[in-house]
Amino acid sequence: MEDSKLVVEGVLDGQQHLILVAYHSVKALESTTILSPDMRRNIADLCVELSKMIGLDEGDVEDNKEIEDRLASARDVIMNLHSNHSRIWDSGPAMVLEYLKAIDEVRILAQSLESVVVKKSRKLRGILDQAQTTQQMAMVRLQEELVHILYQNKQCFEHEYVSLPVCEEGSVYEESITSNDENSVENASRRESSGTENEEYLMDLVHPDMIPRIKSIAKTMFDSGYDQEFCLAFVNFWRETMAEYLAVLNIKRQRIADVLAMEWKCLNSRIRKWRRAMRAFFGVYLASAKRLFDQVLGEYDDTSSICLAEASKASVLCLLDFGQAVALLPHRPEWLYCLLNMYDDLVSLIPNLETLYPQETGLDITFEFHELLVRLGDSAKTTSMGFGNYIASCSSGALSANGGIHPLTRYTVNYMICFADYGDSLNSLLEDDNAAADHLRSFTSLLEANLERKSNSHQDPALKQIFLMNNMHYMVQRVMSSKMRTYLGDDWIREHICKYRNHAMCYERTTWNSLLPLPCDDGKTGKATLKARCNAFYTAFEDLYRSQTGWRVPDPDLREELRISASKTVIPAYRRFVRSISDAIGDKHIKYTEQDLENYILDLLEGTPKSLNHLRRR
Repeated sequence: MEDSKLVVEGVLDGQQHLILVAYHSVKALESTTILSPDMRRNIADLCVELSKMIGLDEGDVEDNKEIEDRLASARDVIMNLHSNHSRIWDSGPAMVLEYLKAIDEVRILAQSLESVVVKKSRKLRGILDQAQTTQQMAMVRLQEELVHILYQNKQCFEHEYVSLPVCEEGSVYEESITSNDENSVENASRRESSGTENEEYLMDLVHPDMIPRIKSIAKTMFDSGYDQEFCLAFVNFWRETMAEYLAVLNIKRQRIADVLAMEWKCLNSRIRKWRRAMRAFFGVYLASAKRLFDQVLGEYDDTSSICLAEASKASVLCLLDFGQAVALLPHRPEWLYCLLNMYDDLVSLIPNLETLYPQETGLDITFEFHELLVRLGDSAKTTSMGFGNYIASCSSGALSANGGIHPLTRYTVNYMICFADYGDSLNSLLEDDNAAADHLRSFTSLLEANLERKSNSHQDPALKQIFLMNNMHYMVQRVMSSKMRTYLGDDWIREHICKYRNHAMCYERTTWNSLLPLPCDDGKTGKATLKARCNAFYTAFEDLYRSQTGWRVPDPDLREELRISASKTVIPAYRRFVRSISDAIGDKHIKYTEQDLENYILDLLEGTPKSLNHLRRR
C-alpha cells in the first residue's frame, strides 16, 4: 500500500515538474519582441493557467507588477466608459468591444488571482479585491444596459395578433327559455371557432438587430459567474411585459368569488375574452418568447426553458385561475358549451404547452393546466348528464294559446344542435363512442313526454293536436338540417314524420268530423229541419273560423297541406248539400258560396284571429 502511494506521488511530482518547465518556457517566449499584442495577451493568459495547475504561491509568480498594471488598465477603460457614456451600447461598436474586452480582462485576472494562494500577501489580496469590485460594478452596469436595450427595443403586438378570431354570434346558452327569435336560433347552431389556425404566428418581441447585443451581455455575465443576475433581470423584465400584454387582452386577475357572482352576460363576455387570450398568449406570445429566450440563452443547457417558465408563470396562472373559477360554477344547462369551448381550447393548446415547458421545467404551470383541463371536463360531464333532468322537470314557458312551438322545444332543440356539434368531445369525455347519440335520443324522448303533458292544458282537442304537430314537425325539420341527423339517424326521422302526420290527421278528424254531418240531406228531411241544419252549419263554421284563424302553423308548407286537405274534405260536401236543398228552401238561406268557404279556409292557421259575424248574408 505504501509503495503504491509513493508511486502515485512520484507521478504527480513528475507531472508538476513538466508543467513547471512549460511555465518557464512560456515566460521566456513572452519576453520576445516579435509577438503581436494579441499573441502576447494569449501567452500571458496561458502563463496564468499554468500557474494555477502547479499551485504557485506569490513567491513563485513572476511579474506581479504586470498583473497589477493589466488590472489598472482594464479598470480605467471600464470606469471611463461608465463616467462618460450614459448608455455604452449607444456609443458605437468600437466602444462596446473595448468595454467587453476590459471586463473579460478583469475576469481572467480575478480568476487567476483566486487560484493562487494569496492569503499570505495583503498586496495580492488587495489586487484581487480591486478586480472583484470592478467586476461587480461592471455586472451591475450590464444589467442596466440589458434592461435599457429591452425597454427601448420592445416590439408591440400588431392588432392582427391581439384580435385572434372568435365566433361572436349568439349561442344557445345566451337564448332565453322564452325566446322566439329565429335569427338567434339559427346562430345558436354554429359552433365557435377554436382559432388553432393562428398558432403558427410568431413575432419579434424585440428588434432583431438587438439580439446580438443581448447575447453579448449574456455571454459576458455568464462567463463572469453572474448568470443568476442576468437571468433575474431578463426574467423580471419579461414578467412585467407579459402582465402588460394580458392587460392589452383585457385580462385581469379576479377573485373566484367575483367570478361566481357575475351576471351571465358579463361572464359570457369574460369567457370569450379569456378564450382569445389563451390562444393569443400560448399560441403566439409565449411561442415568440420561447424563440427569443432560446436565441439568447439556448446554449446554456435548460436555462432558457427555466427562465421562460419563471417569466410566464404569474401570467399563465392568472389565466388558469379564471378557468378554475368557471369550473366551479353551478351546473346550469346553458353553460355546457362555454365549458366545452374552454375544454377544447385547452386540449388544442397541449402541444404548445409541451413545447414551451419541456421535461421538468414549468411543473407548476403544467400541473395547473392539466388540473383545469380535468375540472372543466368533469363540469361539462356533470352538466351534460343533468340536462335530461332539466327537460323532464321544466315547467317554465307559457303555453301559447295559438298552438305554436313551445319555448322549451326551441331551447331544447337548439341545445341539442350544439350538443351534436360537440359530439366528438362529449364521446371522449364520457369515454363512450355512442354517448352523444344516446343522450340525444334521451333528450328527444323526454321532450316529447313533457310536451304531451303540456298539451293537456289545451281544452280544445283539435288545438292539442295542432300543438303537438307543430312541435314535432319543428323537431324533425331541425334534426334533418343539422348534425343531429348523424346521431339520431334516418329511422328516427321517419318515425317522427309519422308522428306529426298522425297528429295532423287527428286534427282534421277532430275539426271536420263534427262539422260535416250538418250539411247533409237524405231527400226525406223537411224544410224546417234543412233550414236548422243550414244555420247550424254556418254557426259552427263561423265559430271554427273565429278560433282557428287565431291558431298558428308556422311552417308554410305544412299549413298549406292542412288547408288543401280541409278544402278537399269540406267543399265537396258543402257543394252537394247546397245543390240538394236549393230547390227545397231557396237561395236566400245559402249564406256562403263554395268560393267563399274556400277563401275562408285559406285564412285558417295564420295566427291572426278573424270573425265572419260582420259579413252580410249572401
